[in-house]
Amino acid sequence: MNKIYSYLGLARRAGYVVSGEQAVQGGVKRGQVALVLIAADASANTHRKFSSLAQYHNVSYLVYGEKTLFGQAIGQSPRSVLGVTDRSFAKVIRAQVGESVQ
Repeated sequence: MNKIYSYLGLARRAGYVVSGEQAVQGGVKRGQVALVLIAADASANTHRKFSSLAQYHNVSYLVYGEKTLFGQAIGQSPRSVLGVTDRSFAKVIRAQVGESVQ
C-alpha cells in the first residue's frame, strides 16, 4: 500500500474518517467532512452524487483509488466513499494524491 492508504489508516485509528455513503453524506451536510474521497471504480451514480454534494457544500473531493483498497486501509469491507474530518489529514492526503498523479 502507498502512503495515501497509510494516512487513511492512521486517520481512521484517530477517529477522523467516516466511511460509507450514508455516513459521508451526513457528515458533509453537517459540515464535519473536510475531504471526500470517491473510489475510481465506484459507480457513475456514486461519482455524480458525491461530487455534486461536495461542490454544493464547498467541500474538496478527489476521485482516487479502489474500493477494496479503501476498505483494506481502514480495516473494513470495500468502501466507495470516505470522508476525512480532520483538516490536517485532509491537506496531507490531498498533497499525496497530487504527487502520485504527477
